[in-house]
Amino acid sequence: MSTTQRITKRSDDFSKWYQDVIAEADMVDAGPVRGTVILKPFGFAVWDLLKEELDKRIKATGHTNAYFPMLFPVSFLSKEAAHVEGFAKECAVVTHHRLRLRADTAEGEGPVIEPDPASQLTEPLIIRPTSETVIWDAFSRWVRTHKDLPLLINQWANVVRWEMRTRPFLRTTEFLWQEGHTAHATRAEALAETHKMLGVYKDVCETVLAMPVTVGRKSPSEKFAGADETLTCEALMQNGELRRWQTSRCVVRRQHTATFSCASRRVSVQAGHSRRRRRTSWAKTSRRHLT
Repeated sequence: MSTTQRITKRSDDFSKWYQDVIAEADMVDAGPVRGTVILKPFGFAVWDLLKEELDKRIKATGHTNAYFPMLFPVSFLSKEAAHVEGFAKECAVVTHHRLRLRADTAEGEGPVIEPDPASQLTEPLIIRPTSETVIWDAFSRWVRTHKDLPLLINQWANVVRWEMRTRPFLRTTEFLWQEGHTAHATRAEALAETHKMLGVYKDVCETVLAMPVTVGRKSPSEKFAGADETLTCEALMQNGELRRWQTSRCVVRRQHTATFSCASRRVSVQAGHSRRRRRTSWAKTSRRHLT
């Protein structure tokens, strides 16, 4: 059977056509856990090249790369309920710190591994669904005076979010991404950062991927949980639907930073008023790089 015969016509079934193209290009394989995928060499090469181009631009705008733990206490999320609300049901939770060989296995059943009940954690741990909370816990220690601002950090990492319906490169349980987080003394500086990084993403879309995008502001019902403003680059797919390529968001309220004691410290004082830190975050994931 020829390649064209193996691939569904796009006009017949757009979704099936997409799945067939991914399979025929030998880009992914199914992972051992539902919703996970193995990025094969061709698939990872696309991400690798995109990462190189985007990382170069991120560094050129004054940001530096760092890495934060993929495990953090569940209490971190409890402190920021509004921020977590959008993906709380997608969080993966670690409850034990070791396994054991079960002793009461049935005859002929073979060895069975299970969590050791004696190793249950006092506080459950979350596998990173996003890094806002753990990064802002660190920022609360790193930023002491106005001289420490702006703080411009980027991270390349993996993320886990349990998904109801999965599809390669569009929505998977684990995916790779880049997430930038910055702290600023003023609202104006934070908003300028948000728009600047949106421009970086737009440039990558149009000059590297040759993909025209529409830049805009999300409505109140669509914006990122906990954000005051969410900007986005969206591309028109061949089936007529818009696909979000990235988001750049700015929290200009003081609430989120106050959660981790950032807002309680004065970074500068004018006319008796303390200026609180504002933050931005922006991200690009491997779940978008082929859509």
